[in-house]
Amino acid sequence: MFSGIVAAIGRITHLSPRADENNTIRLSIEAGALGLDDVALGDSIACNGVCLTVVEKEGNSFRVDVSPETLSCTVGLAEPGQINMEKALRLSDRLGGHLVSGHVDGVGEVLRFDAVGDNRLLEIRAPQALAKYIAKKGSITVNGTSLTTNDVRGTDFTINLIPHTLQNTTLHQITPGSKVNLEVDLIARYCERLLNPEN
Repeated sequence: MFSGIVAAIGRITHLSPRADENNTIRLSIEAGALGLDDVALGDSIACNGVCLTVVEKEGNSFRVDVSPETLSCTVGLAEPGQINMEKALRLSDRLGGHLVSGHVDGVGEVLRFDAVGDNRLLEIRAPQALAKYIAKKGSITVNGTSLTTNDVRGTDFTINLIPHTLQNTTLHQITPGSKVNLEVDLIARYCERLLNPEN
C-alpha cells in the first residue's frame, strides 16, 4: 500500500528479457534520492504508480521483473527514462495523499497542460470504464502521484498542479497527447461492489 506522495524521481536504465516461460522483462532502476538502505529483497516500490517487487539490489540501484500483462496495461515502464517512485507504507507512516494500491486501473490521455501562473492545469481523458469512479474534488493517482480533481465532465477531468508537484515528480514532462497511468480511489470501487454485489 502506498500514499501517492512521490518520494523521488528514479530512472529506468536498462531492460533485459528474462529466459522464462512468462516472457518477463527485468528492469534496472537507479533509485536517485529514494535511498535503499531500508529496502530488502521482496519489498515493494511503486514505479510510475505500478507496485513492483525488488528482486535484486546493488548500490543505489535495484531490479524488478515486469510481466507482459503489466506492460500491456501501463505506460512508462517499457523504455529507459525517468519514473516517479515511492516505497511501500509502514503502518506508522503519515498518510499525506490517499490510499493507493499500486494496481493501475487504466491509461489516460492528456488533453491539456496549460500554464496558469506558476501552476499547470492538467486535463486528462480517462477510459470510459473508469469514468464512474472519478468524482469532483476526489482523489486520483496519475503516474503514482496522489492528486485531487477540480472538475469532472464525462470521461474528462481536470487537476491543478502546484509548483512543488511539478518540481518533485515527472509530471512536468507531460504534454498534450501523453499517456499516463491512472489508479482510481479504491474506496469508490469497494462502495460499488457493496451496492452492486452481482457485478
